[in-house]
Order: sequence, then structure tokens, then C-alpha cells
Amino acid sequence: MITQKSLSEKPERDFFWKLFSSFHFKLIYQPHLKNPLNSWLFFLLNAPRTMNYWLVKSDPETYGWQELSRDKKTEWSGVRSYAARNHLRTMKKNDLVLFYHSGKVSAVVGIVKVTKEAFQDPTTDDQAWVAVQITAVKALQEPVTLSMIKSRKELNKMNLLKISRLSVQPVTEQEFYTVMEIGKL
Repeated sequence: MITQKSLSEKPERDFFWKLFSSFHFKLIYQPHLKNPLNSWLFFLLNAPRTMNYWLVKSDPETYGWQELSRDKKTEWSGVRSYAARNHLRTMKKNDLVLFYHSGKVSAVVGIVKVTKEAFQDPTTDDQAWVAVQITAVKALQEPVTLSMIKSRKELNKMNLLKISRLSVQPVTEQEFYTVMEIGKL
């Protein structure tokens, strides 16, 4: 008998069945991996990872969207905040990033992606500091100003509003796509 409860549990069962099936497939068709533990490890290492979303801030007079668009890619270096450094270390290749102009403009102006994960910051000899390489993806059709972000209910918990001085910060997937929607991208 089908009940409302069994219908609501079906997606979970499907997810776990797909997970098991994928594991089982790799176990059967990976003859060089005789040990099931090795097969499980192989599966985990090859499983798709969740994408992270970020926001980086730059003063347009120092290095803005126009310079990044012209250069196509750049090393995001010179960050000297411990919290921002930790976020740089967490960034993974192909993570998407909102590019934010700080100062007079105060707006998200474009989308970039991480093309090289954390490496030694070339602007210092101190091993504690890292940089990432980012590549311009696309400019927003309309800049999303700080006042627009503040006015949207779904963006009121954004780190940009809480920790405004942090130059590299995570954003949620919902926040990222809401900003893209406001910027008509």
C-alpha cells in the first residue's frame, strides 16, 4: 500500500540506491581493486564534489573588473587577513566567485572562477600566506549595489553585510544565484 509517508521517502531511497549502485558498479568493474575498502575509497575520490561560492573584494582604483577583463586571469595575492587567507586555502578549482568593487562604487560587478588552488603568495616570503588564480567569466549586465543587496530579504544573512571588511568570504549557493538574478545574468 502506498502512503504519503512512503512517497516522501522515495527520493531518499533513490539517492541511496544510486549511491550503492555506483559503488557496486565500481566494485565489479574495477578488477585491479580487489579489496572492497579500496573500491570504496576509489568511489569517494571520484565522486562529484559540491561547488563552493565566494565573494572577493577589490578597490577598482587598485585592480578592478576592467583590468581583470583585460588580463583574463590574475593571481589573487597580497591578502593579509587570517580569515580571508583561510578562505583562500579552502577555494577549489572551478569554484565560482562574485567580484565586488569596494569603496565609492560598492557593487558586485562580475563573476570569476578559481583556476588554480592555493599556492605560496608571490608577494611575500612568509609561507603562511597563500594566493589563488582567478579567471574572469562574465560581467553582470547591471552592477548589484550594496543597497540592492541590503534591500533583498534572501540576502540579509550574507557575510558581506555582517563582516564588511573581510576581502574574501564565502557565499551560499542561493545568495550567489540571487545576486546573478539581480544583475540580470
